[in-house]
Amino acid sequence: MDRSLNIVVVEPDRDRARDIIEGLSKGGWTDVTVLGDTVGLARKLSDLNPDLVLIDLANPNRDLLENLSAASGATERPVAMFVDRSDDEMTRSALAAGLSAYVVDGLRKDRIKPVLETAIARFQMVSQMRTELEAAKQALAERKTIDRAKGLLMRAKSISEDEAYSLLRKTAMDQGRKVIDVAEALVTASDLLL
Repeated sequence: MDRSLNIVVVEPDRDRARDIIEGLSKGGWTDVTVLGDTVGLARKLSDLNPDLVLIDLANPNRDLLENLSAASGATERPVAMFVDRSDDEMTRSALAAGLSAYVVDGLRKDRIKPVLETAIARFQMVSQMRTELEAAKQALAERKTIDRAKGLLMRAKSISEDEAYSLLRKTAMDQGRKVIDVAEALVTASDLLL
């Protein structure tokens, strides 16, 4: 596990912040910045650009949880939140907000290392799934565009689907372009003409 991470801790209580820093230090993390309040959190985190955010709250409400999740950039970096109390709805909200770890029953020094390691691993897994999902969406969109271009060629030239695809592929090769680029150009031109 990478111990050179830049970590921001959001903790208003100085004694608890000191305990968190000590727990992080024992886990091997020493590049730690503590923010004492959540006012302007998004801007502060943007300026600091941490690798990981750890938030300790006694009893968050749903709005605060969602605001902190959005401000901390839960989709951009691992965010671990420790709370003293929660309920089923808050837990679901925390997961929906994209938190990498949501730990109920407060923060203890001995829990910091395993929780952060789990948060980092979960964040990496979710990020990979997001990347794969975006790639699949892109491939599907490209497939639809290519199919539409084939349909245009089939109607205009009275050729089969295989012949239309071969024509798209040949044109792409002749022009040193990708098949999707040729298909998009054909669809765009068709839209302009109709």
